[in-house]
Amino acid sequence: MGTKGRKIVGMDIEELLKILNKAFADEWLAYYQYWIGAKIIKGPMKEVVEAEMLEHAAEELGHADMIADRIVALGGIPLTKPEYWMEKTTCGYEEPTIGFVKDLFVQNIEAEQCAIEVYQKLAEMTKDKDPITYFMALQILKDEVDHEEELQALEEDFEFVMMKK
Repeated sequence: MGTKGRKIVGMDIEELLKILNKAFADEWLAYYQYWIGAKIIKGPMKEVVEAEMLEHAAEELGHADMIADRIVALGGIPLTKPEYWMEKTTCGYEEPTIGFVKDLFVQNIEAEQCAIEVYQKLAEMTKDKDPITYFMALQILKDEVDHEEELQALEEDFEFVMMKK
């Protein structure tokens, strides 16, 4: 990161890097949770939910890329080993072993709610202190809120389909 770029960050950069690496771990785990869930999904509305999950997976991977770029720009190194993801994660990873549509909704909605909290805190922490990280956090926060809304809408549709049976 350039000298002037470091000067505009009005907070402890090392602490910020730790938080960003935790978010980086969360995004990789979210990517995998969506991706593998889409591969093993079964039940009513399977195709619709699978498509949505694959779209969310791609967006989570994009978030990981954004965060990695920011970590590097701040002079840090993104977590380099996948096993570090489980050590550093805030939101964790819930293995989608059953693959039933309803179970995947529950798992992924909870994960999105955790992500919303993470990015809300990151935005609050960086506001007026690190504008670049702040705007990145706001963009990711918007995406995570959208994911939660989309999953909850699909879950409502699922419940309606199940009531009609």
